[in-house]
Amino acid sequence: MPDPAVRATPVIGIVAGEASGDLLGAHLIKALREQVPGARFVGIGGPKMLATGAMQALFPMEKLAVRGYAEVLRHYLEIVGIRRRLAAYFQQHPPALFIGIDAPDFNLDLELKLKMSGVATVHYVSPSIWAWRSGRIHKIKRAVTRILTLFPFEAKIYQEHGVPVSYVGHPLADLLGDFPATADVREQLRLPMNAKVIALLPGSRIGELQSMADLFVATAVELAKSLPDARFIAPLISRETKEIFEAALYRREAAGGLDIKILFGHAHDAMAAADIVLAASGTVTLEAALLKRPMVITYRMPQASWWIMRTMRVLPYVGLPNILAGEFVVPEFLQDEATPENLSQAMLNLLFDTTVRQRLETRFSAMAQELRQNTAQKAVQAILPLLESAAA
Repeated sequence: MPDPAVRATPVIGIVAGEASGDLLGAHLIKALREQVPGARFVGIGGPKMLATGAMQALFPMEKLAVRGYAEVLRHYLEIVGIRRRLAAYFQQHPPALFIGIDAPDFNLDLELKLKMSGVATVHYVSPSIWAWRSGRIHKIKRAVTRILTLFPFEAKIYQEHGVPVSYVGHPLADLLGDFPATADVREQLRLPMNAKVIALLPGSRIGELQSMADLFVATAVELAKSLPDARFIAPLISRETKEIFEAALYRREAAGGLDIKILFGHAHDAMAAADIVLAASGTVTLEAALLKRPMVITYRMPQASWWIMRTMRVLPYVGLPNILAGEFVVPEFLQDEATPENLSQAMLNLLFDTTVRQRLETRFSAMAQELRQNTAQKAVQAILPLLESAAA
């Protein structure tokens, strides 16, 4: 029989690689500690995970927050070194369980080593095997004891390949289900009720702003030609991304006439207040859909990364609302097609087409209903049997 104290105070290895994973990790830690109050977590996490008071960070999360092949190559040796040192630590101090949150290029290799060492492994958030690099499912099968998926169609793929899987829904659907109404948010942000409000979300990473800040500013300038009274709102996540965006405003002389409010964070407020959203492809597009906001999706990256990623794509779309719908329900403009003229025209078309906007709201409501599953609790239900097996 295991020591009851060990059963009550398991040490769980955990690694999150960026802001969205930090949010998932924080929710999961809190939910797990409701069931196992003595649980402790060791690995890599961001400020939200650390704020739980149950997390010991061995390395800063920022070391893993790089995106695109060219960018990863520049940091490759450092990232591989961190993974090697983490694997050695967990092999010397075996956790009751290891949870890798997203960051598949980092976590799957780590999970494979730990599983081979006898540690149960959970991967939380499926890699986009349905969009590109579908062959990774074989590596996932070798690396994970169980995978937790955010989207229902992912679970079916893993079931077909014999991978233990649990569909847990998306925590953002729980979080945004009762978000304040547009009028309330506009009052809070001191935005006029009758103005056309346009939210600009050019990304959360420094590299994304470097690639897209000028594009978003130029698109706003183009929109203002047709909507001279429009109000623009741009939530930026950090001082560095805010400085990059402000520099793009200064470079664009015509932007001096834009009525633009820049926020630190508050992306959900910005989207809830808006009539339409211009968003960089990523989780924010799902957030906009859950808030039932019409949007145009765009993305630019360094050309070398684009050429590599383009050869590996399976689906014709990259935005999460389109992937979930299985068709183009909102416009996407990527790389060379991402021009101020294309983006502004698509936004104007959507802004004034009442029928399309109503149809979008219906589709987005259905998505939200399907994804609202009390995610953290479902994830805990999938993880607890593994903890109990480790303590047996």
